[in-house]
Amino acid sequence: MDLNRITAFVRVVEAGSFTAAAAALGLRKSSVSRSVAALEADLGIRLLQRTTRKLSLTDAGRAYYDRTRDALSGIEEARQAVSSLGAEPRGLVRVTAPVDLARDLAAVTAAFLRANAGVRVETVLTARYVDLVKEGFDLAVRAGPLSDSSLHARRLGDAELGLFASPAYLDRIGRPRRLAELARHECILYRAGSSVTKWRLSGPRGDEEVSVHGRADTDELSFARAMALAGFGIALVPVTFVAPLVETGEIERVLSRYAQRSSAVHIVWPSRRFEPAAVRLFREALAQALPRALGGAATSIAASSSGSRPSCAPAASTRGPTEVDK
Repeated sequence: MDLNRITAFVRVVEAGSFTAAAAALGLRKSSVSRSVAALEADLGIRLLQRTTRKLSLTDAGRAYYDRTRDALSGIEEARQAVSSLGAEPRGLVRVTAPVDLARDLAAVTAAFLRANAGVRVETVLTARYVDLVKEGFDLAVRAGPLSDSSLHARRLGDAELGLFASPAYLDRIGRPRRLAELARHECILYRAGSSVTKWRLSGPRGDEEVSVHGRADTDELSFARAMALAGFGIALVPVTFVAPLVETGEIERVLSRYAQRSSAVHIVWPSRRFEPAAVRLFREALAQALPRALGGAATSIAASSSGSRPSCAPAASTRGPTEVDK
């Protein structure tokens, strides 16, 4: 039995299409299709039902996939275990994080790659909740409740958001002195879904809530920051995310005694018995650099990761991920 044919079949099932499997394997789609067809011929039974719109497993295909998947995983783990002994870190590390972390993540990645010539890092920046196992990622930076018990997590810190606007806007409209005055201001909304939303902030009198309205709604904090910088209104954004602009006077903090303290920020990764050295070392680099050198980077992550979970996310669990090295 040709192991390459079995590998092609398993990758097609996991990727959901011949095209995606071919991309993952670095092969042509026609090569993957021929490998699966040859495997079916060897077995004398159809494993996949193919139509122009859909690809699905037959009963035989499901049974064969369930057994071969674990076998291939064992072979890969054995290869990784042997190759990592006395070897320098090498191979691909796939990481996903919010778009607003781009600058800070780039600094860590650049330093790591300079120190590890045999490693390649693929970074996907998105506000979408990514299923690490299904989509083949090694690491993710997230904030908020962690419900998938199959993941390990390492805490980076907590997050704080503040109210910011440009001096030009505040000179034109006026500076709010009380939280309730935000209701009459143009606010830049984040994932509100409507023109009115509620901001809950902690202040001198504890937690307070105010209804705000805005005509600009975005799912990227970098856009909210740019709108505030353009003098459009008041934005609720990570404190250190706008720190350089505050120092230059381009952005001004409003109602400085109020802040929104978000939940903890974590690095998460799939549970596995054998882990490539490159993944482990890159995770350590992130864990050391983000809280210390980047500080507020964790803040922007938290805001980008909050909100309702997309339908593609794993189902909630009654227990959270395994926390390590907090």
